[in-house]
Amino acid sequence: MHVLGIDAGGTKTVCLLADERGVVISEARGPGANLHTSGELAVEKVLHEVMEAAIGDRGVVPAAICLGIAGVDRGDEMRTVRAIMRRIASQARVLVVNDALIALVAGAGDAAGIVIIAGTGAIAYGRNAAGEAARAGGWGHMIGDEGSGYWIGREAVAAVMRAADGRGPATRLTEGILAHFGAEDVSRLPRFVYDRDEPRQRVAALGPIVQQAAASGDAVATRILEGAADELLLAARSVASRLEMRGDAFTFFLAGGVFPVVPWLAEELPRRLIEVAPRCQVRLLDHEPAAGAVWLALAEARGGAHVPRYK
Repeated sequence: MHVLGIDAGGTKTVCLLADERGVVISEARGPGANLHTSGELAVEKVLHEVMEAAIGDRGVVPAAICLGIAGVDRGDEMRTVRAIMRRIASQARVLVVNDALIALVAGAGDAAGIVIIAGTGAIAYGRNAAGEAARAGGWGHMIGDEGSGYWIGREAVAAVMRAADGRGPATRLTEGILAHFGAEDVSRLPRFVYDRDEPRQRVAALGPIVQQAAASGDAVATRILEGAADELLLAARSVASRLEMRGDAFTFFLAGGVFPVVPWLAEELPRRLIEVAPRCQVRLLDHEPAAGAVWLALAEARGGAHVPRYK
């Protein structure tokens, strides 16, 4: 028996082929797969390509596939993604879940826990011992994703524009951001935020520049990072409170591309999370979220994975 576990994120898509023991046989990677930013056909293309690449010439037919992808908590997007999977994986049992769940499972397995994801987007997602789930954030870059890489980058660009207008203090972010985008002056920066041809990842990649400016004592950059920590903490507190976990012993997992490149956040959040749940532990997620998708795919192949219900 073989299964596929897929993590379709805003920046990249990872697909793992594993055997019946969960041992990963092969891995394939592709670009991000997000319905809002890429569209249905592009998502289908990415998923089809990474599945084919992971299987290669082995001639195996997966018994089950678990796909973790953002947005599927909403009914219309779930229907769209399920339709895609019916077209490209009609012979397998298919489980489609929020990508935050596979990240949590990659760290906690079947245990209770909360994952805080800060990548291109941001979300906090938890599951308690009763099998109930809750989430906070993850509503997209236009109306949410506070504390994400894109949010940090957008706040940094906005601070540079304010400084140029004389509406805000001067900041060392200006030089670094101009160099990042290859812009000659500040007036050129808006096109990198608003232009449809410019990927959001370029704004989301500004985290290291903000980190460097904050480390050098820049007050504006420090305030942005403090704001990101505040937002991620608010999301984590909301989830822990609604799941009645604040007095429990469990692990917060920090996942997503922001934490490795903005180490201040990875160091600061554990100090703050102890105030939310004094008995908690905090760990950086050290497995691919796709490994959680493999875990759930194996459970699905063996009779049905348990997907926690929202409280």
